[in-house]
Amino acid sequence: MTINIREESDILNDSGLCYSLLALRKAEKEEEQRAREKIRQKLEEDKSFGMELVSFDNHVVISFLDIYSACRAERRRKLGLPPEDPAAAKPSAPPVEEKKSFLPVRPATKAEQMRECLRTIKQNHKDDDAKVKTAFNTLLTFAKNVATNPNEEKFRKIRLTNPNFQDRVGKLKGSIEFLQLCGFEKIEGGEFLYLPREKVDIAVLHSAGSELNSAINNPFFGVL
Repeated sequence: MTINIREESDILNDSGLCYSLLALRKAEKEEEQRAREKIRQKLEEDKSFGMELVSFDNHVVISFLDIYSACRAERRRKLGLPPEDPAAAKPSAPPVEEKKSFLPVRPATKAEQMRECLRTIKQNHKDDDAKVKTAFNTLLTFAKNVATNPNEEKFRKIRLTNPNFQDRVGKLKGSIEFLQLCGFEKIEGGEFLYLPREKVDIAVLHSAGSELNSAINNPFFGVL
């Protein structure tokens, strides 16, 4: 009789244990469901990141980066595209614009401008060395005469219509500009080139003479 009571007690104990286990499992499932719901609500709030919610075999993904990558992979799978290269998925760094240093442009000196005039004469008549040499020597004579005799007006005034002047210098582009750089000015409607006494600059005339001598004696001047 005692044995029967013990067996009944064991049965009752076993039944209570089963109910406890079932209740515990139910509570665990409810807790898991509540946790998933909280995570889902959090993800819904973070849609501003441009991510969409996708269920992957009921696994909860916590990392936003993992969710974003998983969504991209799922979209590619649905579109029948191959898996994305992880390296290509990373946004490329914006190109670094090379900083350019802009140096101030130095204005050409008067000597450089004179040299350019002489180079123009040389290049426009490169097949006629005699004409070029005559023009250079004539310009040198004008500069030398004024530098040596600045008070003599006859050396500071040139008639542009003089046939001899036109043949030697006037017709060659760059010659008149060279004389103007020396200080000569057009007067009387362009009939004369005139260098006023107060505007005579000996240093400029010496520079002109130096450029002319270099052009005359350098066989490669104006070639390049």
